[in-house]
Amino acid sequence: MRYVHFLHQGEPVLGVRRAEGVQVLGSESLESLLARGVDLLHHAREAQGPLVQVAADAWLPLMRQPPKIICVGLNYADHTREAAFVQPDYPTFFARFASCLTAHNQPLVRPRLSDSLDYEGEMAVVLKSGGRHIRKEEALQHVAGYTLFNEASVRDYQFKSPQWTVGKNFDNTGAFGPELVTADELPAGGKGLHLETRVNGRVVQSANTCDMLFDVATLIATLSEAMTLQAGDVIVSGTPAGVGFAREPKAYLRAGDLVEVSIEGIGTLSNPVVDED
Repeated sequence: MRYVHFLHQGEPVLGVRRAEGVQVLGSESLESLLARGVDLLHHAREAQGPLVQVAADAWLPLMRQPPKIICVGLNYADHTREAAFVQPDYPTFFARFASCLTAHNQPLVRPRLSDSLDYEGEMAVVLKSGGRHIRKEEALQHVAGYTLFNEASVRDYQFKSPQWTVGKNFDNTGAFGPELVTADELPAGGKGLHLETRVNGRVVQSANTCDMLFDVATLIATLSEAMTLQAGDVIVSGTPAGVGFAREPKAYLRAGDLVEVSIEGIGTLSNPVVDED
């Protein structure tokens, strides 16, 4: 099943994709369904709402207020090398907040304070359940599905300090969606999927999710050693080589650019770039 979040008749609604269009499920958010323990496959099969076509400008971030958005840095060895970091033997975790999120077909906003907005195409994992001390062998049982994330970064602010938080949380820099593909439709752990990022049609990142150093099950198990994971938590699993700041000359995003992140079996997330007013 493929869940989407969009505006219908001026109101935010959740829907499920059908061959003929998108069937409206209602106003309850995806994170609320997950928190209640709703079976997403059964819920979609029972849908009675109208079939609609989603307007290009009607998409919303897949979730409004995920309990946690946990990102993984340096999870592809080629990206670690291009960034001139030493490869860590423990996942590099950092947080994003819901205030940074934007949607498919909505703008990534280059802030007025910086000219170093950069793209990072990634696979994101949405949890349907959580807990502490989750065994790696059981970790994938906690996955609701997979989606796309453009973890756009404001590089000069990211590197103002050893902590990356500010540069990773400017408003309208975390593109999220457009579809949650339930785990039954993809290989276990989202492995073996081709990931590609394009800027103005030119391929700038090309990798396979098998190249992740810490796979999805490892990330879930490792995080749960420290914190209680919850239904609706999002894990953004890392970006491969090809980012703009590692290029010479630098290839940062500019107003008028179009960034597309595609992952095999999941779809495409597309965002134009605009300057902050």
